[in-house]
Amino acid sequence: MDRPWSEVELIREAFHYQSRFEGSTMVFKIDFPVTEHPLFPSMVKDLALLSQTGFRVVIVPGAKEQIDSILKEKNISLLYNGHTRITSAEAMPYVQMATFLGATRFMTGFSGSRADAVIGNFVRARGLGVIDGVDMQHTGTVDKFYVDSIRRILDLGIIPILPCIGWNSSGKPYNVPSDEIAFSAATNLKAAKLFLVSLSEGIKQENYRIPEGIETGENGRIVRLTPLEAKKVLDSNSGDNKKDDKVLDELSLAVKASLAGVERVHIIDGGEEGAVLKELFSNLGAGTMVYADEYESIRGIRSRDIPDIIRLMEPLMLKGNLLRRTPEDIQGKKEDYAVYDIDGHIHACGALHDWGESQGEIAAIATDPAYADIGQGRRIVHYFIDKAKKQGLKRVFVLTTRTHDWFEAMGFREAPVETLPEKKRLSYDSARNSKVFALDL
Repeated sequence: MDRPWSEVELIREAFHYQSRFEGSTMVFKIDFPVTEHPLFPSMVKDLALLSQTGFRVVIVPGAKEQIDSILKEKNISLLYNGHTRITSAEAMPYVQMATFLGATRFMTGFSGSRADAVIGNFVRARGLGVIDGVDMQHTGTVDKFYVDSIRRILDLGIIPILPCIGWNSSGKPYNVPSDEIAFSAATNLKAAKLFLVSLSEGIKQENYRIPEGIETGENGRIVRLTPLEAKKVLDSNSGDNKKDDKVLDELSLAVKASLAGVERVHIIDGGEEGAVLKELFSNLGAGTMVYADEYESIRGIRSRDIPDIIRLMEPLMLKGNLLRRTPEDIQGKKEDYAVYDIDGHIHACGALHDWGESQGEIAAIATDPAYADIGQGRRIVHYFIDKAKKQGLKRVFVLTTRTHDWFEAMGFREAPVETLPEKKRLSYDSARNSKVFALDL
């Protein structure tokens, strides 16, 4: 009797997760060795099935091993600056060849499963230039991600494949790390999940030091981690003998993506039968999940936070990006403020002021520059948008002199000063000439 009951429970779990995530975007970064594994055709069928049943699937093929193999075959030196490949002009044509050979393996698999897919130029890149005296040549970084183009393709039920090549505005190609493209895809598309698929066995107790208090499954694998717990694992395994560890690199990327707003990041073994479906449709899963509620680190402020808030705001106040605020000003409107707190350290802040007439002002947004790349400013703005909705406000606005492009990217649109609530209009500083950007809720 046990087995039928277990099967029923699995079916119930599958329906639960199908209902929860149907229509959501999922990014799969899949290393090249996975494409050479006997189970790769089965995995491609599973990915095609997900796309055909309402999930929005995005593929980022890794190409490192394929690139290395072709360059060795052509007697071209493999050059690295730390973990980053230095792509010479001589190597670049072969890098492109290797990259697209890997991408076409997915195209072939999807064609066999009758799933539509397309390889496209969805990434605008720029060169890394010279780093610490080292010319990175044709190695680039993401300059712009063409979100609208990919969304139109996803809306048609087509699977976009993003090779690790980007082009600048004049058409010059650059080799961009697939980890960076996967991170950009997941964050720009607001993916519900990012899957990191390799042939590693994952984070198991037998291979890594696991800090006290972190639970493992029956096989010694860590099933789930918060970003803070994941950072503890990284810190516990940061010795020199681990500096080139694939699993720890994946865990580091998972933490970065989670802190940038990706709800769930899954590290799975592509050599396990049905690993993607097991991880997606069951509580037990088949890998390690790094998860974080989008607002779990955002909270209201305490009086002792005010010095840290002033510390974050001071550089922006000096530049004129923010109005001057004193500790007394913040204390007087303490209930309006919130901070982004990681492990007891404040890395971003902001406020939502209710001016009446069902309108609120999002103000005093400041972030720690060292953490700017994980999107804390964007997340705290979305926190205040959600808070405004809960308070019954119909509209939020910002006054800005230099950051209107940033707010515009989040859906705010320029509005006349006359649309501000009367109380705010009376205090509007015409000499500062701030632009008004508003968002209807």
